[in-house]
Amino acid sequence: MGIVEEAHNVKILGTGDRTIVLAHGFGTDQSVWKHLVPHLVDDYKVVVFDNMGAGTTNPDYFDFERYSTLEGYAYDVIAILEELQIPCCIYVGHSVSAMIGAIASVARPDLFTKLVTVSGSPRYLNDVDYYGGFEQEDLDQLFEAMRSNYKAWCSGFAPLAIGGDMDSVAVQEFSRTLFNMRPDIALSVLQIIFQSDLRHMLPHVTVPCHIIQSMKDLAVPVVVSEYLHQNLGGESIVEVMSTDGHLPQLSSPDVVLPVLLRHIRFDISVDK
Repeated sequence: MGIVEEAHNVKILGTGDRTIVLAHGFGTDQSVWKHLVPHLVDDYKVVVFDNMGAGTTNPDYFDFERYSTLEGYAYDVIAILEELQIPCCIYVGHSVSAMIGAIASVARPDLFTKLVTVSGSPRYLNDVDYYGGFEQEDLDQLFEAMRSNYKAWCSGFAPLAIGGDMDSVAVQEFSRTLFNMRPDIALSVLQIIFQSDLRHMLPHVTVPCHIIQSMKDLAVPVVVSEYLHQNLGGESIVEVMSTDGHLPQLSSPDVVLPVLLRHIRFDISVDK
């Protein structure tokens, strides 16, 4: 196993001519895809990995300077694909990994046949003529709560992000993976995500994009999916699901899995 593979806990599952890469978002790890993976392994080679900073990675490997922008994570994705000698893949990115995949696809479009994004956003802050869902004051309060008592913040944030029942298995699961992160790393990562603005990059994304979004999501207003659709440089298609929450593949797999499988299997020209 190579250095990059080991650091990111890379696992290769299934057999198939085509490769799917599943990339998780903030506060989770590769286990967030546990409902999806069994539906893919018979037809595809499936690559799962952990973003640096996830609770399952070695915190000593987390370079605060490298990960002060999302580009650091995008170069990790490219490094994983190169180390595994994967010539091209279908990339499924959740939350921040939607934009990480977009950045990687601009640098190396040859490595990606298409991007499937779940709950992705190019900017979380509101701006003139742009609704991201947050004001700076909201974010400052959130960061302060993380600093003052990380465990209490996790317990409060998990049900808000998941939506629905406070005691659900999905809330417990997200609370667990959130709390596994080292608090200073979690704060740094979330600040980078919430303060990021990748709107300028969208026209440079030429790889086809399938944009999947929950109807109700604390972190990403539904209008953001349409903004992505209008501003991406390549072909794109939007599907808004009737789900509640930012991690629908964990909280509503019955609804989400058929949608994800359809977008993985069919290309935009077929969908139209």
